Amino acid sequence: MNKSRFWSFMLLLVMAIFLAACNSDSSTTEKESEKDTSGDTSTTTDGPSTEGGIVTFGTDTAPEGVYDPAYSGSIVDSYIQNFTTEGIYDVNDNLEYVPNLATWEISEDKLTYTFTFQKGVKWHNGEELTVDDWVFALETLADPDYDGPRFNYAEGIKGAKAKKEGKADKIEGIEVVDPYTVKITFEQVKINNLENLWSNPMPKKHYEGIAVKDLGESKQVRENPVGLGPFKVKKVVDGEYSELERFDDYWKGKPQLDGVIVKVIDPSLAAGAFQNGEIDIMAIKPQSVKELEALDNVRIEETNGVSYSYIGLRFGHRDKATLKNVADFDKFKSKELRQALLYAINRPAMIDAFLEGKATVANTVIPSTFWTAAKESDLNKYEYDPEKAKELLASAGYVDKDGDGFVEDPNGQPFKISFGHYAGNAAFEGRSQAIVQSWNDIGVKTELATGSLIEFNLYNDMKDNDDAALEAFFGSWSTGADPDPSGLWGNDAEWNYGRWVDAKNQELLDKGLSEEAFDKDKRMATYVEWQKHFNEELPGLPLWENLDLYGINNRLQGVHINAVGFQTDVYKWNIKE
Repeated sequence: MNKSRFWSFMLLLVMAIFLAACNSDSSTTEKESEKDTSGDTSTTTDGPSTEGGIVTFGTDTAPEGVYDPAYSGSIVDSYIQNFTTEGIYDVNDNLEYVPNLATWEISEDKLTYTFTFQKGVKWHNGEELTVDDWVFALETLADPDYDGPRFNYAEGIKGAKAKKEGKADKIEGIEVVDPYTVKITFEQVKINNLENLWSNPMPKKHYEGIAVKDLGESKQVRENPVGLGPFKVKKVVDGEYSELERFDDYWKGKPQLDGVIVKVIDPSLAAGAFQNGEIDIMAIKPQSVKELEALDNVRIEETNGVSYSYIGLRFGHRDKATLKNVADFDKFKSKELRQALLYAINRPAMIDAFLEGKATVANTVIPSTFWTAAKESDLNKYEYDPEKAKELLASAGYVDKDGDGFVEDPNGQPFKISFGHYAGNAAFEGRSQAIVQSWNDIGVKTELATGSLIEFNLYNDMKDNDDAALEAFFGSWSTGADPDPSGLWGNDAEWNYGRWVDAKNQELLDKGLSEEAFDKDKRMATYVEWQKHFNEELPGLPLWENLDLYGINNRLQGVHINAVGFQTDVYKWNIKE
């Protein structure tokens, strides 16, 4: 299809289906955004606040129903956890880690952190929080039978790897001083040891008697959770809603609301649900903005965040026994091929067609929010150029030898890409087809994996298990507040779903965390070098950063939005009628 006709068609398609599908692009740790450091974006309206009342938070994806952060992978589950759980530290508007449940002091050699916990903090079952609950969480993550995805948040502690490998019963680097004081000693000096340390205690007595191998599927995690947050789980109806009620003994003070309902909303009904007062707050997508702006009872909040969207490319698989990524899939070994695939995508046109212009093209996977982000002038911009893409393919030996319009590989064998995308709102169909069409247009035969968009939770399972159908796949990451990309792109990172293994990559990532990195200028230089390397090698194809958008019923006040979310101090949320 002619390119201009194709994009005109896609724009018309999006306009035609706009009213039928006005919401969300959720994914497991996935949401698309950019950042602003303007601080408090809380808003108020005239009129007295009313103590009590129920607020409904809308989501277009059902939670998986995992209520302990150590076992969950769904963004919707994390929304619920942000109402019900608490961590050792918080992240402020400047993306700095600040004390929450505990304060800490760092030894002169920067290896040992001494944590002092708040006294009198209560779990939802009335038990008092002590350091034993946090130690229990760290020991669980390092247990050989732990099957959750969070060991990387404990592996930096001295002796954690030995326990994980079954060579020790306890983590050597943990020393309990008293019920409110604990010392954590790390294997190496790293500038982000704190940021990479698991923050959420586990209710040790609540989990008593449950083997670690059974904990993730236990009723205590999935049906009767106990947390430390301002709200506690009251009722769960699978696939429909989760009802949370106020926890009067919350350590920061009694929450102003009686409760929160997390409700699954059909995207096509979201605007009507806002208009009728059925939901009070929801993360929204650009396609929803115009319709919601027309409602008198709704305000739109937007901010730059810490997220980006990309296309992952498969390089191998993860050996789950050794927790290593193994590069044994050669389809994308050609750098010229990878670069051609990015040159082929008209990213500005996609942003206009599917994101209402509320995004910016990204050529790095460190969001522009961070002080470590490279300048655009330091990077190849990969501006849309299908002819350049074809030249790169030809130079790498990808040529059409049989005249069918599609290239063969350098060995003369048929070449085809299976591209995956998760299901969601109507724009996803157009977005996935645009990518497939872009690659077909340069002669790289591409088909949609499984023949259609894939149910979201199944899609995540397929990525976790290196499903052969996902040779290339769409994804988005919300990075959190730490600018270190190791957790997503390190050679053996679990979230490195493409399983890219590259010596220089790991060398630079390690250097960015070394003792040398305590010099901010040196750390910046290292991360710029890493981004240049990534930008040249393209183990994944950066697409865009985009705004975080929220629809909020005007009656809901006290919502504080910053780069890492909208759930800061939810105990302060209140209703003004």
